[in-house]
Amino acid sequence: MNSKLTINRSFYVQTRRNGSKKLANGKASTKPAGRVPRIARLLALAHHCRKLIRDGVIINQSELAHYGQISTTRMSQIMWLDNLAPDIQEAILDLPRTVESRDAILEKDVRPIAKTHDWKEQRKMWTETLSRVESHSPAKPI
Repeated sequence: MNSKLTINRSFYVQTRRNGSKKLANGKASTKPAGRVPRIARLLALAHHCRKLIRDGVIINQSELAHYGQISTTRMSQIMWLDNLAPDIQEAILDLPRTVESRDAILEKDVRPIAKTHDWKEQRKMWTETLSRVESHSPAKPI
């Protein structure tokens, strides 16, 4: 009664936060390549901070800066992003993930746009920024 027993099972090696590894059942989830651009993360943070103030959880931007351990000036710069026209905000949140390079659009490029109150002027400035970024980006091989 010496027969071989073969078990076929899907598994993958899961790395934990502390660096230890363990076997996990099933197939590994596919993680998208690259990272979310910093400007998109800052815009999401501005939305979250605005909601905290609106809901009365936080009194004002100064208190936010205190809890976030950043200067009030930096908090103001982040909160300005919430003043962008909705279509510009959507374009920023839809930016492609950054893979092994710098972000195409930097916060310092968007800051002057966010400080402008007129959405029509913002859209014009945004178009200029996009064309400037596209002209400086290297051509991708086909």
